[in-house]
Amino acid sequence: MTTDESAAPDGGIAGKAGPLPFDTSRAHQARVYDYVLGGKDNYEADRAATEAWLRIDPGMAFTARANRAFLGRAVRYLAAEAGMRQFLDIGTGIPTAGNTHQVAQAIAPQSRVVYVDYDPIVLAHARALLIGSEAGATEYIDADLRDTDTILDRAAQLLDFSQPVAVTLLSILHAIPDADDPHAIVAKVMDAVPPGSHLAVSHVGSELLQEDKQDGVRNLANRVAQQTPTYRSREQMARFFDGMDLVEPGIVRVEEWRADPGTAGAPARSSMWCAVGRKAG
Repeated sequence: MTTDESAAPDGGIAGKAGPLPFDTSRAHQARVYDYVLGGKDNYEADRAATEAWLRIDPGMAFTARANRAFLGRAVRYLAAEAGMRQFLDIGTGIPTAGNTHQVAQAIAPQSRVVYVDYDPIVLAHARALLIGSEAGATEYIDADLRDTDTILDRAAQLLDFSQPVAVTLLSILHAIPDADDPHAIVAKVMDAVPPGSHLAVSHVGSELLQEDKQDGVRNLANRVAQQTPTYRSREQMARFFDGMDLVEPGIVRVEEWRADPGTAGAPARSSMWCAVGRKAG
């Protein structure tokens, strides 16, 4: 997760990164997400902000659930069809059922998974819950997405960067403002992994939510939350995959990506793009 006000930890790509303070008086994206998904690791400020957000955008709850379901389908694809055995999950969020390591290691027990986040509640739960299988391994890095050098250096202690890695950035890049150049951050991460690696991204879409609702969400977040989302277009979403081949069906809403049988055509529609790409070469 991110903030716009402090110095970048590595003095690198983005000049405004830094850990958010632990502040239960203001809503935090990870805790809002936890509340929407029915979790218990949230505070009154998170619950109040979520209810206010739902009054502006009633579809937000469906979007959050659809994004979580996309995580499971994407990881199943990466492990079962793409043959990925190494995962770098940046922006983990508060653990719930069906985490990346659980899905991947159910298919391939030898899978290695590194999680990255820096919210203290996420960290506490990760240490207790994110335990790998006997054959595989799971590790947790306490770092901001924009501190890419720290992430890559520490991830290399568990992952072999000479072999393909699946990088997941789900519902996190919209917490990075344009001033911090999220496309350059993603490019730096993907430059560190070899051809055959994959990238999975989900991101709120500017074409998928009315402009007045976007303005309402941003105004609400500026008042009561620690992060303000940046809605980006489908074209901006595509730029995260420069130099990669998109996996079918390409860039679609999260509920549409390789939907499970019987779930397509639901009346609700999310406001979040998603895609999976394979690094060419």
